This record gives sequence, structure tokens and C-alpha cells, in this order.
Amino acid sequence: MAERRRSRDPLGLRRALSGKLLPGLVAAMALLAALALAGAHGAAALAERWQYGAAAAVTAQVPDPTPERMAAALSVLRASPEVASAETVDPERMAALLRPWLGQSSAASFPLALPGVIEVHLRDPWGDGDGDPEALAGLLAQKVPRAELESHGIWVARLAALARSVEGMAFAVLALVAGVSAAVVAVATRAGLAARREAIGILHDLGATHGAIAGRFAARVAGLAASGALLGTVLAAPALMALARLAAPFMSGGGVGGPRGAVPGAAAPMTGLPWGGLPWGGLPWGSLPWTGLLILPFAAALIGWLTAQATVRRWLRRLP
Repeated sequence: MAERRRSRDPLGLRRALSGKLLPGLVAAMALLAALALAGAHGAAALAERWQYGAAAAVTAQVPDPTPERMAAALSVLRASPEVASAETVDPERMAALLRPWLGQSSAASFPLALPGVIEVHLRDPWGDGDGDPEALAGLLAQKVPRAELESHGIWVARLAALARSVEGMAFAVLALVAGVSAAVVAVATRAGLAARREAIGILHDLGATHGAIAGRFAARVAGLAASGALLGTVLAAPALMALARLAAPFMSGGGVGGPRGAVPGAAAPMTGLPWGGLPWGGLPWGSLPWTGLLILPFAAALIGWLTAQATVRRWLRRLP
């Protein structure tokens, strides 16, 4: 039995490269990488929703909101080809929105007259189609004097820029984690080389090639890195599910204005799957970056293999 083990592991790498320390360190790095991936994925989805969902919502304000003026404004808006829908905001709803600041109980008790508000959803918020929101605002002001059409473009742009910044920072963290992982693997490989220096020297003198020795180290390190990354990804799952559940209200819903209003990767109920009736069937599984999470163990194995190969070959070139 001992001879069989030596034939499979002539360098004694199972003792030189611990099966606990390196996987544990890689697991911690993989957990951070999974969180960074989820952050980048969520920030991209939120930016997409803010750009193509919130930008589609504009507000029409009609001072002196008599029934005739409100009807005229609604007629102009609903007749426009770029308007998907236009609905009057109830005065009591406006009062409820203003109540935290003005402290009034109803719309009738406000000391100032409130303008009529119409909630408008555009088909194409970015003006790529035949419609022109600026022309619509001019037409509305012409048909209904002093009426205004206000978009939220500046706030949408700022929120989207913030989301893109968060996405960029998440990818920077991911790159940093990859670099730290490579450094950890390099240190562990050097420690293994130092521990098995005599055995490696004997095999080298007997004619073992650099590629053969480096290949054994790389295979061992890649296996340990993959197992550690798999463990870290599994450990990150509860935190990712909790974050996905918190972000679900911001990413749910189909958006307005056609297919671009929909959010890629947004949470969606998986009612047709076999686990739909189980306790975890209602969790936002669809909002997780599954592709990136599945790639993590393979990426860790590749980083470990390449780092071990480079480290061992550099060390072997220094042998006499």
C-alpha cells in the first residue's frame, strides 16, 4: 500500500501541500469573489432598470386643474404616439405624498392650490423611435397653457452612474481577490518546494523534466484551489440569497416601454420548477449570477494551476 502511494505521489505533495490550509484560504477568497460578483450583477441590473424603467416615467403638471384643462391635457398625452399610458393622480394621493412635509390631513385642507398631476409612461424614454418628448412638452403647453412635462432624467442619470460605479468597484474587488489568491498559491507552492527540496533534487538529477515536476505541483494545487473555491461559493450562498431578497423590490416588475423596460436577470418566480411548492421555492433564485458562481471553482483551479506552474518552473531553473 505504501509503495502504491509513493508511485502515485513520488514527491510527497500530499504532505508538503496541506489539504486544509490552502483550501481554507482559497475558500475565503472565493467567498469574497462571490459577493463581488453578486454586487456587480445587482448593480448592472439596477442601472439597467433605472435607465430603461424609471426614465420612462414622466410627470405632467397642470396648474388650475379644472376638469376641462385636465381633460384637454389627457387628450393630448393619450393621442401622442410615444405615450404608453397617461393617468391622473388622485388629489388625495398627492395629499398623502405631501403629508410628511406639510402635515395636512386631506387635499382640501392645504393652504395652497395643488396643480393637477398626470402620471405618464413613455414607450421609448431615450427618444430612439418616432416620438419626441420635447415636442410633446411643447404641444402640451400649447394646448393647455402653463402645463409642464417634467422628466426625471437627471436623477435617473445620477442613479445609473452610481450603480455603474458600484459595478466597477465590484469588478476591481474581484481582480484584487484574484491577485491575492495567486499570491497565496505562490507562497504555498514555495513552501511545498522547500519542504520537498531533497526529493525534487533527486528526481531532477535522475532526469525528471521541469514540465513533469511542475505538472505534479500544478495538479495538486489546482485540485486544492478548486475544492476551496467550491466550499467558499457554497458558504456565500446564504448571504447572496439574503441580499437578493432585499434587492428584489428594487428589481421586480417588468418596467415600461417594451422589452427595454424589462430588467435582465431580475428576480422572477420559478413556479414551473419541481421545488416551487417547497419552502425555498419563493426565493429570488433568478437574480443570482449563476454563471459567475459556477465558473468560480474552475477559475480558482486555473489560477492555481498557472501560478504553481510558473512558481515551480522558476524555482527549478535556479537549481544547479
